[in-house]
Amino acid sequence: MLARAGDPLGIRCRFLDPSPDAPAGRAAELVVGAYDDPAALDRFADGLTLVTYEFENVPVHSAQRLAERTRVLPPPRALEVAQDRLSEKRFLESADIPVPAWRPVASLADLRSAVAELGCPAVLKTRRLGYDGKGQHVIEGPADVELAWARLGQAPLVLETFVRFDRELSILAVRGREGSMISYPLVENLHAGGILRRSLAPAPRVPPALRARAEAYAHRVLDALGYMGVLTIELFQVGDRLLANEIAPRVHNSGHWTIEGTETSQFENHLRAVTGLPLGSTAARGASVMLNLIGTLPDTAAVLAIPGAHLHLYGKAPRPGRKLGHVTLRADDGAELDKLRARLEPLIPAGPPASL
Repeated sequence: MLARAGDPLGIRCRFLDPSPDAPAGRAAELVVGAYDDPAALDRFADGLTLVTYEFENVPVHSAQRLAERTRVLPPPRALEVAQDRLSEKRFLESADIPVPAWRPVASLADLRSAVAELGCPAVLKTRRLGYDGKGQHVIEGPADVELAWARLGQAPLVLETFVRFDRELSILAVRGREGSMISYPLVENLHAGGILRRSLAPAPRVPPALRARAEAYAHRVLDALGYMGVLTIELFQVGDRLLANEIAPRVHNSGHWTIEGTETSQFENHLRAVTGLPLGSTAARGASVMLNLIGTLPDTAAVLAIPGAHLHLYGKAPRPGRKLGHVTLRADDGAELDKLRARLEPLIPAGPPASL
């Protein structure tokens, strides 16, 4: 999607991915190699004027190696913060952005102490490499502590209090090279099994003060990191409060609706930002809903028969819990969108859950 957004701007892309079947290879040149393979990194960097990333688990030392040969944006510092939940939480707190109560966990004794302090339910998470619900265990009560430790205790951890939120939101913001910042409308998200299932944009029932608070949090993060590109903060809304769940220093799944649903997609704005071009309008074109296709594909003809439906298939082999594509449905207003959603959503297979 980044490559296709770059085509009208005259930006040619090259991708590095460990898999020869990576979908990016359908859109641009693909260098196959491990993210930490020095030879692959050197082949990839040869002749590039700039490197960016759309996956926050790229090793920081690899981004730093590339930065010795060409410009890397967003800066590797953003990867360093987002890859480790401990660093991420400390960073957010230093920026005066509220997060759920948490404690670091390095031993079973630490875990018992943290559970006693935070109470139950609580969520035990690996500090690194957790996404789409992986690397997490909900502790319902003290009897679950040893099971959670046996499941995740081989890695550094954090324990978070379980947040009984009203809804999940995300704010996507963009910062250009010269420091200008703009934000997309707040997005309302629904997860199941730790995987994003649906994004509704603009999120309904958002008071101006709530949107302003979300934008202020995003702008603090962008400024503190000296960031360039698109960045997303996942948020819990609890009454009139917003708690930051995590930072994604990249284009984000909850922003895929922007391809059809805004004046300038998150992918185009990311490329504009990192290459120094003026940022494009983030204004919504009516109302949109994005539905992920997880594990199983729908009937293509049935989906496309619905007015305003746009199908994106990634060319990935189906398997439980895997994102195979998405559908964005766009309408002029929320009332029309609701009518079309009622026709579309029954066509989207729920798919079997991923094993966490």
